[in-house]
Amino acid sequence: MNLDRFSMSLAVKNLETSKEFYERLGFTVFDGDTAQGWLMLEHPCVKLGLFQGMFKDNILTFHPHDVRDLQRQLEAGGIMLDSKADDSGSGPAFVTLRDPDGNQILLDQHA
Repeated sequence: MNLDRFSMSLAVKNLETSKEFYERLGFTVFDGDTAQGWLMLEHPCVKLGLFQGMFKDNILTFHPHDVRDLQRQLEAGGIMLDSKADDSGSGPAFVTLRDPDGNQILLDQHA
């Protein structure tokens, strides 16, 4: 199963304060929209999303090329999904699930 690229999505209380903190750790902003409450930052070995007011908990995020194929594999393997992509669709979609400890996982296909 190829989950492809990984990033950590953090639910933050104050977008600007969090941005400044991670910039001091060497991260740089490469995408986002502060008016919408989100920024994407990168460091040489990791990408980090900061999200204010969009969700309650931190999320492990993977960016597969084909989320629908992964959805079929997960379901065939007996993994429960919290939300599903429209299997008859194409293009951008997402699937969410939780690990045994309740940590949220997002499979987010952008293209």
